[in-house]
Amino acid sequence: MKRESYLRVFFSALAGLALVAGCSTTQTTSTPTPPMSVTQTSVQTSVVEPATVSKRDFRHGDAPTLVPYYAPPERMDLCGEAVPLDVADAWERFDKEFTLVVYNHAQVYLWLKRMERYFPWIEERLHSYGLPEDLKYVAIVESDLQPNVCSPKGAAGPWQFMPTTGASYGLEQQGSCDKRFDFEQSTDAAFRLLRDLYSRYNNWALAIATYNCGDKRITDEMRSQGVNNYYLLKLPLETERYVFRILAIKAVLSDPARYGYNLPQGAGYQELKLDRVTVNLSKPVPIQTVASAAGITYREFKKINPSFRSDTIPAGVQELKLPAGTGAAFERNFQSVQIPPNARMEETTASPVAKREVGQAVQAKADPPKPSAGSNPKRSHTVKSGETLSGLARKYEVSIDDLKKANGIKGDTLPLGQTIIIP
Repeated sequence: MKRESYLRVFFSALAGLALVAGCSTTQTTSTPTPPMSVTQTSVQTSVVEPATVSKRDFRHGDAPTLVPYYAPPERMDLCGEAVPLDVADAWERFDKEFTLVVYNHAQVYLWLKRMERYFPWIEERLHSYGLPEDLKYVAIVESDLQPNVCSPKGAAGPWQFMPTTGASYGLEQQGSCDKRFDFEQSTDAAFRLLRDLYSRYNNWALAIATYNCGDKRITDEMRSQGVNNYYLLKLPLETERYVFRILAIKAVLSDPARYGYNLPQGAGYQELKLDRVTVNLSKPVPIQTVASAAGITYREFKKINPSFRSDTIPAGVQELKLPAGTGAAFERNFQSVQIPPNARMEETTASPVAKREVGQAVQAKADPPKPSAGSNPKRSHTVKSGETLSGLARKYEVSIDDLKKANGIKGDTLPLGQTIIIP
């Protein structure tokens, strides 16, 4: 007990001394400022700073906007046909696709760049077919305007033709040559198909949906549901979104500045300027051989000739596309490179894609056959698999109407093996 009493007195004395020392330190004013006073000052300043921030700066309504909100258009039409956006279901489907498109910044800028390369020619072809310009957006939904695209289901090219449909519209698919990848030929085929679908349904929304889903599925659903209106039909998810995605892309790309997109002048991809060369090969020729003759790389040739799917160009009559100005070099070098002895250049023409400021077409080496005395000097051509009116018109530099008139052709298809007159 006695020891515990001493301990209590001892600790009480220590506590008292500590209290006195603390009080004397607080009251002392003559003690020099210690070196750490700078740290003490900075601590005091940091404590004061939050008091200068107003409470209103933390209110939800006053938070800075990082992503601007863009409202979708309240009215839309597709190929001149009104879209029922006043119906809640249609509005929500459109709003979903619009939101996904308008905030997909990288993809929208890529579309804007590719449009400058492909849309001028697509619009010309639509005009020549008498079709509405909105159909150009179908190519964006199908392939993002990329010619060398394949789907897991077998669709191919910028317009994603399935093999059977492509063949029925004149797109040759033989061996390593697949014209579904040819931008010009597949575009013409797509417009003929869309025109046929519209003539069947007399409605562009249904025609475009059928392009995606297939005629049998659309007609079966219309029959079973008793509805002939695309916007009221229950269809596979991809097809239900398909038309609305086209509408969303049209809304953004037709007025990109409204939604914050500003592609500087010259930032888009230039139109392709090409020389077109037709060769008749007795056997396959390596692509590298042809590229070397034109003074270009293997990669350059494959990029502008995606129809050739292997490393060789098949035997027979083949149309080659070359960068503008390289056709002359190809003509000079064609006979000197390592090629089969019977391979020769038949003729060259300028590409319709590049008809703006295209270099002069290269002249063929082969002399044309001389007509006998008193004979008709008109040319003739035997129709081969995959050939179309538009392709022959380009090849012989005549109009489609003149070809049809000279041969009494009423439709748009050419019978295989028929010999036609070239006016």
